[in-house]
Amino acid sequence: MWLRDGGDRVARPALTDIPELVLSEVLRDVDLFVGVASVGNDPTWQDGGPGGRFREYWTRYGFGELNQSAATRRELLTRLVPRLAMADRCTVGGRLLEVRGDLHTYKIHLGSGNILRTPNDQYLCIVPKAGGGPDTGYLPFEGDGMLSLILSKATMLSRDKEITDPTIVSQLR
Repeated sequence: MWLRDGGDRVARPALTDIPELVLSEVLRDVDLFVGVASVGNDPTWQDGGPGGRFREYWTRYGFGELNQSAATRRELLTRLVPRLAMADRCTVGGRLLEVRGDLHTYKIHLGSGNILRTPNDQYLCIVPKAGGGPDTGYLPFEGDGMLSLILSKATMLSRDKEITDPTIVSQLR
């Protein structure tokens, strides 16, 4: 890649010549874009998209090995879950937070937040409400929206008989 200045070709700058703050912000934006651009983040792609050709990718992304952020999330949940009111219904292990409700047992993937439910590891689609909900108070972590989402899903699923959302209730039958 060449930069042009007034029509003349000039050499591209060396990576070390880019100010650290600028480089950091550019790389952060790229990371955010890549992190949300994948069809693996889209629960409507559980069917694999057109002709099912992305089913294996979606499954591997949504339920596969944990990246470093998710592994750190698992460590935090291991310490946090025993302190929660629903502790007797939750188990952290491997890639999943297992939640025992009254109707089913649920497995929430610690990387994607995707959910499988008994029997037969059926996919359970729960999508956060657009715009989020009311402020629920202080949370003992900052900057990990997925952790918040996982805890929200776990709390709801631990009381699965109380769920009234018709879209979710229809999946629990």
